[in-house]
Amino acid sequence: MRIETVTTDITVIGGGLAGLCAAIAAARMGKSVALVHNRPVLGGNSSSEVRVWVCGATGHGVNRYARETGIMGELFLENQIRNMEGNSYLWDLTLLEAVLAEPNLSLYLNTDVHEVHAEGPEDERNIHSVTGWMMGSERKIEFRSRLFLDCTGDGLVGALAGAKYRIGRESRAEFNEPWAPEAADDITLGSTLLFYTKDAGEPVRFIPPSFAKDITQTSIPLRRIIRSGDNGCAYWWIEWGGELDTVHDNERIRDELWAVIYGIWDYIKNSGKFEAENLTLEWIGSLPGKREYRRFIGDYTLTQQDILTQRPFEDRIAFGGWSIDLHPPGGVYAEEQGSKHWFADGIYHIPYRSLYSVNVNNLLFAGRNISATHVAFGTTRVMATCAILGEAAGTAAALCAANSVTPRELGQRHLSELQQTLLRQDASIIGLRADDPDDLAPKATVYASSTLTAYAPSGPIDPIPLEADHGILVPVDGRLTGLELLTGCSETTVLTAELYHTGRKENYVPHERIQTVEIRLIPGERTWVPIPLDWTPEEACNAFIVVKANPHVTLYTSAQPLTGVLCFRKGATPIVSAEYGDQQPPQPVQQWSAAPYARRPLCFRLATGHTLDPGKVTDGFNRPFGGPHCWVSEALAEGETAWIELQWDQEVPIREIHLTFQDDVNEDLINLHHHRTPFQVMPELVKDYRIVANTASGTVEIAEHRNNRKRKNIHRLDSPISATSLKLMIEATNGSPRAEIVEIRVYPS
Repeated sequence: MRIETVTTDITVIGGGLAGLCAAIAAARMGKSVALVHNRPVLGGNSSSEVRVWVCGATGHGVNRYARETGIMGELFLENQIRNMEGNSYLWDLTLLEAVLAEPNLSLYLNTDVHEVHAEGPEDERNIHSVTGWMMGSERKIEFRSRLFLDCTGDGLVGALAGAKYRIGRESRAEFNEPWAPEAADDITLGSTLLFYTKDAGEPVRFIPPSFAKDITQTSIPLRRIIRSGDNGCAYWWIEWGGELDTVHDNERIRDELWAVIYGIWDYIKNSGKFEAENLTLEWIGSLPGKREYRRFIGDYTLTQQDILTQRPFEDRIAFGGWSIDLHPPGGVYAEEQGSKHWFADGIYHIPYRSLYSVNVNNLLFAGRNISATHVAFGTTRVMATCAILGEAAGTAAALCAANSVTPRELGQRHLSELQQTLLRQDASIIGLRADDPDDLAPKATVYASSTLTAYAPSGPIDPIPLEADHGILVPVDGRLTGLELLTGCSETTVLTAELYHTGRKENYVPHERIQTVEIRLIPGERTWVPIPLDWTPEEACNAFIVVKANPHVTLYTSAQPLTGVLCFRKGATPIVSAEYGDQQPPQPVQQWSAAPYARRPLCFRLATGHTLDPGKVTDGFNRPFGGPHCWVSEALAEGETAWIELQWDQEVPIREIHLTFQDDVNEDLINLHHHRTPFQVMPELVKDYRIVANTASGTVEIAEHRNNRKRKNIHRLDSPISATSLKLMIEATNGSPRAEIVEIRVYPS
């Protein structure tokens, strides 16, 4: 046996998406990082060993403009290019290469940490080191650091260090949560195994093992959806063990899940109810995907009310948007439906105080073990949310090391530094404006070759019967007036339109009605009809225009998406969890679906006002919030170059340039096989560009980039230059007819 010691600034234990993003974030800030993972591949539940979809704030497209940016956003875009087919092994590769690209990061796979050296009284503990055994290599490795991050999911490291934690469900009275049980208990969400099938091209028989479950003797065929062509996470409901101890009973849970899977497959192959003669099993998981175990106690515990009221914490460092998604204790054998969901009206915010231990001074955590109640955990547990929590925790750890403070002291004395650092890295803190004193861009005047000044349809136009209420969301920066709608009409009728404020700037559903108008229509096709709405809000925001259902009216869709515009169709009935209607109101984000009009908006005409002006690239917002917050050019002719320029009153030193391109965070991306987009690269991303500067010696080109596929690029010059202007020349996009830029930052060093 070899005994080794590794000393770094920061040790991250757990190589799921939370730990991976934490380690990358800290390493990019110049800190030495050890990433320790007890499996042979990275990714945790998303890896090829378990194969769970990476879901996040989009809620499979329910929430608008909600896809994660920062490191998780980079991984989504890179996987989109490499892995359109959703191959789980290529996802493993994407994650591995992201880690190997960081020179300050050392990776230790197959290393199971099960010893922790911590000292101090119960309320003032400090971790000095953790020790792991590298399987297959006979290496016992001690990791010494100033800061430790428990991203293990199960929370073993923190527990061994003496960190306070909870397991199970709190009582309803403790946090006044409607979805909590009357009495506290030890019940958690269960674990899941998945399986893949394939068509063998010829008949394949299946002889079930002796331990296979006869599912006809259970409620499974009646209560769950079974289809012969489904794979992977379509069977998320193969869940069990929530009434057991999901860690200590892990082997028992795995065996039961295997019995269920083979029983389901026996039912599909041999019951005669499915066309499955040529189907065979391709893969069955052997590592149960755990949903829940320890949840650490931090200085703040996130609750159900925080989620549903979208509480805008002063110390917010990340966001979520998945529903509060809870499952019945009986799992696959439960008589109830497999899950119940409660969406807020939009994304919600997560505070920094939920990411560090209340009693271990140098311990942070990220992932499903953060400080949250069982009910709130029902939404924070999904992996893309865990990933951005990891980036926040890793960034915080690096700042703690740099400032020689504890995680708590960082929040008390350096909160703004943490938040502004995250924004500089293109992480998302919804509604927080960048305020970086080192950034020279806000001091410049911004000009552009052109700006899109009016929304109008383009491309082929298709009719849509107005058999349900429809919605058009548009940004308003100034006055909303002059709206025209393309309509058809079969007989004389009255069309009703309603104007709503969305309430919060991070929400995209109707909230407060401002105005109602009625328009008389006469028979005709493709007629532009003025909608006499008139509204001047106090500040820039989104307007939601409801066009009421009318059986005599036709609307039209166009083929080209419009930045800042969303269109919706309202469902016929409110969507609620029928069996769990306890104090649960209708959920507007589910009632108003944008899916029917993804990248095909309704045909209307409207002036954009100041919504898409070039000054938006320095306004401090790196994603939509009460408007799109980006510059958009007019449509470009073939071979035409668009440009945007920053001009200063005097020469400024330039050493580093940050460019954030439009990648349409409304587009729902996923790592595996839930759905595909028709493009490998986001069309709105700038593809080819150059950067030129006006210096005392004339105009010089300082950077050129071809075939860009990323949302954010940073250009560092070998030595600073002095310039009075900086111009970004956009020569091609990845498919959009317009050039679009979200943010430009300029730094002297």
